[in-house]
Amino acid sequence: MKAERLQKIIAHAGLMSRRAAEELIRQGRVTVDGRVARLGDRADPEHARVEIDGVPVPVAPERVTYLLYKPVGVVSTASDPEGRPTVVDLVPDTPRVFPVGRLDLDSEGLILLTNDGELAQRVTHPRYGVTKTYTVLVEGRVTPGELRRLTDGVELDDGPARAVRAKILDRRPNRSLVELVMGEGRNREVRRMMEAVGHPVLTLARVAIGPIRDRSLRRGRWRRLTVDEVADLYAASAGVGRRVQRR
Repeated sequence: MKAERLQKIIAHAGLMSRRAAEELIRQGRVTVDGRVARLGDRADPEHARVEIDGVPVPVAPERVTYLLYKPVGVVSTASDPEGRPTVVDLVPDTPRVFPVGRLDLDSEGLILLTNDGELAQRVTHPRYGVTKTYTVLVEGRVTPGELRRLTDGVELDDGPARAVRAKILDRRPNRSLVELVMGEGRNREVRRMMEAVGHPVLTLARVAIGPIRDRSLRRGRWRRLTVDEVADLYAASAGVGRRVQRR
């Protein structure tokens, strides 16, 4: 693709007007491939790494990221040797995308599919700090002490595990609804943690990936993330709040 003026590339990403982008460039807040940009610079949007305040700007036109509500019984892989339905079956065939992380077969909820490898790495690797939030219906009455155990850490067969935050959403004599915010995503980790404190899981749903939520998305349905949402994910993975303001 032909190199374009930097302010045009940023404006086409949908974050702000060209004039606002020009002002950020003047302030030295924009970099291209690690170098501070100057007004008048050009870049190739398909290959250049453009950042504002250290947060990558999603400028490559061919990159897509879908948000899917995975139903129970759908496999979180691109293909399945047993012929079971996969998350890739539920989104458009082109461009080709891959699931970001996994939800186990018996769980439901939000999952990302993308062809943006860097975004996938930032969302899945614990060192970037993009949390995932789950609502978990479990057997029995969860106590405050058991919540503390979840955040202090419980020992699993593959090492200790802890929730970033935990709270009770609803509690009845024979079952409880708990919200867990997790900083990593080991295999069936949430289920194993709840079993470790004496509360087997009845249902489990992922309701947020970092700052991304969508209560209106129904099982088996998907939508494309907006440019703002992709930028918010990158900002979350950089350990900052949203710095790029729309104008």
